[in-house]
Amino acid sequence: MSYARRLTAVALLVAVPLAGCGIPPELREPAPTTAPTRTVVPATPGTPPTPPPPTGLPDTGAVTPTTDPGLVAVPCPDGPSGARIVDLVRGRGGVLPNGVRVRVRTGPLCAGEWHYTVLDVTGHETLQVVTQGRPGAPRLVTAGTDVCTAEVRAAGPPGIRTRVCDAGSLGVPGA
Repeated sequence: MSYARRLTAVALLVAVPLAGCGIPPELREPAPTTAPTRTVVPATPGTPPTPPPPTGLPDTGAVTPTTDPGLVAVPCPDGPSGARIVDLVRGRGGVLPNGVRVRVRTGPLCAGEWHYTVLDVTGHETLQVVTQGRPGAPRLVTAGTDVCTAEVRAAGPPGIRTRVCDAGSLGVPGA
């Protein structure tokens, strides 16, 4: 085979596979961009145009998600009251004797069906209380200076766990 034929064969072997590739995408010039055009359809007489939603964005009909009520501990809108928590701790809980003066310092704060309250107890350390259940009938989960118990860590909503476990003593004296 002559040198010219070999050179032609090599050139064809290289050129044929690359012939369909064209210019690599990263070396191509970007396609010209134009703003999309809108076609205005005239309203039929007697039919007022539909106004856009207040946001100015098209209404997709999607439901706006709400926040999980257990993510953050917030003041309880429907109770239990601070007095109810004090009664629970004095009575069935038996944590405090009847003669001790108690003042609600913080709360009750709710996260889902869980409640967190901080009580100032005259002559004693500050008492933290975690309860759970309906506002009218809460059940005592734990009370003390450290209320980050196994039950609170395992079953409590994030808002309560954050308040009593993740944040340490939260600046509560004696905690």
